[in-house]
Amino acid sequence: MSVSSKSSGITSNRWFKPVVVTAGALVVALILVLVAQWLRTLQPVQQFLTDYPGHSAVPEGTPTGFPAWLGWQHFLNMFFIVLIIRSGWQVRTTTRPAANWTRNNKGFIKTKNPPTKISLDLWFHLTLDALWVLNGIIFIVLLFATGQWLRIVPTSWDVFPNAISAGLQYASLNWPVENGWNNYNSLQLLTYFITVFIAAPLAIITGLRMSGAWPKKAAINKFYPIELARKIHFPVMIYFVAFVIVHVTLVLATGALRNLNHMYAANDDNNSWWGFGIFAASIVFTAAAWFLARPLFLRPIASLMGKVSR
Repeated sequence: MSVSSKSSGITSNRWFKPVVVTAGALVVALILVLVAQWLRTLQPVQQFLTDYPGHSAVPEGTPTGFPAWLGWQHFLNMFFIVLIIRSGWQVRTTTRPAANWTRNNKGFIKTKNPPTKISLDLWFHLTLDALWVLNGIIFIVLLFATGQWLRIVPTSWDVFPNAISAGLQYASLNWPVENGWNNYNSLQLLTYFITVFIAAPLAIITGLRMSGAWPKKAAINKFYPIELARKIHFPVMIYFVAFVIVHVTLVLATGALRNLNHMYAANDDNNSWWGFGIFAASIVFTAAAWFLARPLFLRPIASLMGKVSR
């Protein structure tokens, strides 16, 4: 067999699984749509959709609209999440890192034992994690200080049947009426609650357990081994990837201008392009950071906090 035949065979094998998985996912999605549309023809299901239209009543005292701080928080969270996912994947898949980093033990953080050498990719990942956590703390404080928490925390049991209703409407491609300026539908509410109060803390707790900062002889290690943290951390990353894809898709497919104005420009204008402009600028900025996040540009920054070596 010639070299070209071998290389073409390897290429074919490499693409076979992704193609099969993609085709399978499309078939499953098509079946889901057809089943959802059939269910909506049934009288009991129609009555269920009437009783539970997809959204719960907002609690008394819930603020209307979005404050300006939520716009820049949204940008920072998107920025950090994208780079955290990228750097985390590099840490997971890179076998020979281009550079390593050792913390300066004379700085703000001092430890009894000498610092551990880690890859430059891991340093970047941990640095982004720290900034993301800091941003998250500010977000949580502002969320509860301004009453915005009422928009993403379930306060009544009917949120669950309403979430099922909204999910059925999405699946049948007859989507629920969106008015996120005043109230999220129940499926959105539960998804945001899971993302903020379950997925994010899980990412932090498991990430800490896997980091060198975690005490190696802590008593809790017997009940919380690093293997368990690894088993949780990767699926949480997959959840965030799926959340970002679905979130961006629905934002653009359910009234892009209005939704982007909500998220970035803090207004409910259907015709203004301010939100889109800020969103576009944030995408360019994030893409530039993605491109620049390589050893050539990371080394000078990392050297300010420790020693960079090969």
